[in-house]
This record gives sequence, structure tokens and C-alpha cells, in this order.
Amino acid sequence: MTPDELLTTTRSVRKRLDLTRPVPLELVRECLEIALQAPTGGNSQGWHWIVITDPERRKAVGDYYGRATRAYLGSGASAGDLFQDDPERAATQRRVSDSAAYLGEHMGEAPVLVIACIEAPRLPEGNQAGLWGSLLPAAWSYMLAARARGLGTAWTSLHLVYESEIAELLGIPPSVRQGVLMPTAYYTGETFRPARRQPLDEVLHLDSW
Repeated sequence: MTPDELLTTTRSVRKRLDLTRPVPLELVRECLEIALQAPTGGNSQGWHWIVITDPERRKAVGDYYGRATRAYLGSGASAGDLFQDDPERAATQRRVSDSAAYLGEHMGEAPVLVIACIEAPRLPEGNQAGLWGSLLPAAWSYMLAARARGLGTAWTSLHLVYESEIAELLGIPPSVRQGVLMPTAYYTGETFRPARRQPLDEVLHLDSW
């Protein structure tokens, strides 16, 4: 596919993850090698990648994620609770919430879980864009590389409610913080299409706000 096709059809895949088909570890390594080409502040490269294939550990992480998802869906602030005054957009939000609920119940069944982490002995006070800007572009590159290889992923962070518990489970040192959890699997169906987004002119500001 062309670069534009790749960038506009890489979606967060939840219901269409193939939970029964194994994913070769070498394919995950290929995606991570590409992710390591992403930029970091000062070329610090302080990232770490936890790749979880062990069934018991996947289930344990999935259990934490499921608990966090159920709390999120009941919070009144989930995707499905937003934009209720816009019937068309509200319908989309309900579908997003429904797929989030599905992933919450099945996260631990994904054949591979990838957690992107970064060295951060202390979280900086105030704006943290500099810290996370040295990790999250690489995580997105991982998702793009996976899409190019026929794999589906989802960008998730609800597990961070239980960050310390998951760190203990996986032996992650206290000086390393988790940024995003990405289930990885082959996907079902044929393809994906660009999502409906706000018109550019509603969010574009030239020279000033």
C-alpha cells in the first residue's frame, strides 16, 4: 500500500483481532526494529519494550485491563457518553464504546501484548510532552509497521490504572514508566478504510488561534 493508504487505514483494532492465530515473534521484532527509528529528544532512546507471549502473564495483564475497562465504561466519561447532542456522532461513539468493552473482556487472549515504556526515574513537573514525545511516536511507528505486515493493533492506556501492579507482575523497575499497551494479532476481514474525522477547517488555525 502507499504511505497515504497506510497512514489513513491504520486503525485501533479491537473486535477484529484474531485471538486464535499465533503471531511469529520474528514479525513483532521486525515491527520493533522499525519503531526504533522514531525520533527521541536529544537522541536519548530511553525506551523499553515488553513483549508478552506467555499465556498466564497475558491473562494477568488482561484481567487488570478488564477491571480498568469496566470502571471506565461506568464512569460516565467513556467514549459512548460523549457527543450525545449530535445523533450521528453519538452513534459512532457508542460503537467505539462497544468495541472497547469487547477488548476489555478479551485483552488477555491476544496472542501478543506489547507495552512501550520509557526510562523516567521521576516524572517531570508541569508539561510532560518532552518525556512522552520520546516514546509515543515510536509506539505509533510500531502500529504502522504491524499494519503493513497484516497485523492489527490497538492503542490503549487503561491498564495504567494498575501500572504498579503490572510493573510488579512483569518485573519492570520503578525507574521505568509505561506509556501504552498494544495488543497485537492478525486481523479478520479484508481491509480497513479511513475514519470519519472533524473537517480540517474546524481545527486549523493559521498564524494565530
